[in-house]
Amino acid sequence: MVSMSAKKEQTKQEKFDDISTPKLKFKEKLSYGLGDLGNGMMFDMGQIYLLKFFTDILGISAFYGGLVFLVSKIFDAFVDTGVGTYVDSRTNIGKRGKFRPFILYGTVPLAICTVLSFIAPNLDQTGKTIWAFATYMLFNAAYSVVNIPYGSLSASMTVNAEDRTQLSVYRNLGSQAALFVAGIVVIPLVNQFPNHAVGYPIAVALLAIVGVILHLICYKNVKERHVIQRPKTKGMGKKAFVSLLKNGAFAVLAIYTLLTIMSMFLKQSSQLYYFQYVMDAPNLVGLVSTLNFAVLVPALYITTLLSKRIGKKMTAIVGIAGFVVCEILNFALFGDYITTFLIVNTISSFFLVIPNTVTWAFIADVVEYGQWKSGIRSEGITYSSYSFTRKISQALAGFIPGLALTMIGYQPNVAQTTETLTGLKVLFFAVPGVGCLIALIIFLIGYPLTDKRHKQIVKELALREEI
Repeated sequence: MVSMSAKKEQTKQEKFDDISTPKLKFKEKLSYGLGDLGNGMMFDMGQIYLLKFFTDILGISAFYGGLVFLVSKIFDAFVDTGVGTYVDSRTNIGKRGKFRPFILYGTVPLAICTVLSFIAPNLDQTGKTIWAFATYMLFNAAYSVVNIPYGSLSASMTVNAEDRTQLSVYRNLGSQAALFVAGIVVIPLVNQFPNHAVGYPIAVALLAIVGVILHLICYKNVKERHVIQRPKTKGMGKKAFVSLLKNGAFAVLAIYTLLTIMSMFLKQSSQLYYFQYVMDAPNLVGLVSTLNFAVLVPALYITTLLSKRIGKKMTAIVGIAGFVVCEILNFALFGDYITTFLIVNTISSFFLVIPNTVTWAFIADVVEYGQWKSGIRSEGITYSSYSFTRKISQALAGFIPGLALTMIGYQPNVAQTTETLTGLKVLFFAVPGVGCLIALIIFLIGYPLTDKRHKQIVKELALREEI
């Protein structure tokens, strides 16, 4: 006869076996990825084009344009934390779920704020600067309301490592597709108008409408399966933050992200200047975006294969190492010539897809790691704190080009000096390459979560009946 204790243990093991089995359908994974495509239809407009819009259309200095990014992203980092705390503290979660309602109700306000940030009112210099600060800070706050719950959502959809890798693949597919669309569509649309001050908001509005539709598809087709409603306990939010500070895996991931995301967005922010003034090919961004998108699917396929063979951690390291090598080659040898630049840059983009894909699975794994250590599951606080790091990275990536452009003597719409051209090359290749090299070393040595270790943690949580 089997004892009650043995039956209970058997039930726990069966529960672990069930939750550790991949079960997400194609439609749900694709819909989740379309959510990030929707994010990018709005977010990428600002990250790629807004600094140039500030300097060349709105008419504020490069320094103040960079300062807008710095201040707004730091402000937004704190907004992220507030949104994450609120999401985790929600009680009486309804049929729409814990995270999905924010996508549903936040998407239209986000689209409106996106367009506002690309309007150039006829004001004096002080007024234009204030307008730039106000509209971009408003945009970032609206983006946080949608993006923090969206990012937290994946941890509630599945705890299976393979499913999470697949969600990361589809999310990165959506993210890269957004970059492709932004790179290939915006400038031709803007050029349809003789006045670019009119062309920019119209082009951005069209893409924002597409973003709203994609958000709604994501909301409708994804399901929250592992949601824990936190009890109304005084000081629980503070305890969650304290436990996060003690989470070594999160700390290393945060430093790694700070360096890699700053490097990636630094390239995006400076590429228009490099193409126009160094390569004398201002429309090259469209071809670069097309080539980057062409290698996306092969890179995602390789990411899936590598992740199964060597795990997510080593897969990310392979990708970062390849990116660093390519940036060094372009800086030292190939970056001045369009053909060789395009070849090496496309290979660099191929490698960069790999770590960008598995990153989203890392943060979901860190949720269970923190829960295993502290007993507190905090998807919202964990993801918002991770997003805090990303926003600081973006702030630096927005501010550094503006500051660097001022330091190297950049002047809008005129021929640049030799020193300025050299400075643009350093900014576009050397700084991102060095930043990612440092990130690689830190992550290789310090990140403790392999796929095998995470699976052990999930099993222990299942046996403790905590998931």
